[in-house]
Amino acid sequence: MEHGDNALGEFLRARRSLLDPADFAVLDHGQRRVEGLRREELAFLAGVSTHYYARLEQGRARHPSRAVLDSLARALELGDEAKKHLHALAEDLPLVKVAARRNERVSPELLRLLDRWSDQPVAVIGRYRDVLTSTPLAQALNPGFAPGHNLLYEAFLSPAGEGFYVDWEIVAAGAVAGLRSSAGSDLADPQLKELVDELSRRSPEFRRIWARHDVQERTSGTKRYLNPLVGPLTLEYQTFRVNEAPDQTLFVFFAETGSVSEQALVLLASCAELSDANRG
Repeated sequence: MEHGDNALGEFLRARRSLLDPADFAVLDHGQRRVEGLRREELAFLAGVSTHYYARLEQGRARHPSRAVLDSLARALELGDEAKKHLHALAEDLPLVKVAARRNERVSPELLRLLDRWSDQPVAVIGRYRDVLTSTPLAQALNPGFAPGHNLLYEAFLSPAGEGFYVDWEIVAAGAVAGLRSSAGSDLADPQLKELVDELSRRSPEFRRIWARHDVQERTSGTKRYLNPLVGPLTLEYQTFRVNEAPDQTLFVFFAETGSVSEQALVLLASCAELSDANRG
């Protein structure tokens, strides 16, 4: 876990290290001792003095103007969400209100809706990537969607994680970037710190990806699974913020109409229904 007293500096340093000097018109001054651009090169691209930029990274200057932040975002080639994150770090403004995350329970109304949602894998995920509830089909698709599981633990610490996700690296990077997005600038949150510290200690891959400081809220995409019951599936997903609990995200998975994956999903739904009947 990064030091909470210099989150802005650590973000700038991490993103600077990811830039390839070959992509920029900078003079090569011999062998490089650091990854990515040097401080003076990034400062030049952003139109600020090297001395001032160094102070930002070192935490000795903490509140640059919005104009400077916008210039740094352009130089670092940040997307809209990462740019918003940069501003939040500089302004010490959590992106999620503290009051909104006191309750990680799913509302009775949403639970009743999921009870009627039998033909698609659906799950409600909390702020820290805990599975709060899910449909039987979601659990048949991915055992990690069982309530009480944590998707980051499943991806990085479960022995079956890498074999289950066909594009494991993409899934893992997206999960970490999503965690940073929901955390915002509130990196001192004790529960977040405990989660990140444990994953960092137990998983070198998590530690490597977390150090990149990627920030991205997952709103849609494609995931490829190797399901033990029906084999490979390629599913699209959409996410929806739960209005009454903004820290909670509703994930809905679906297959392309007429595809082999749609047929496999129908078969998987039958398996899930049969499993439920046997338990009953």
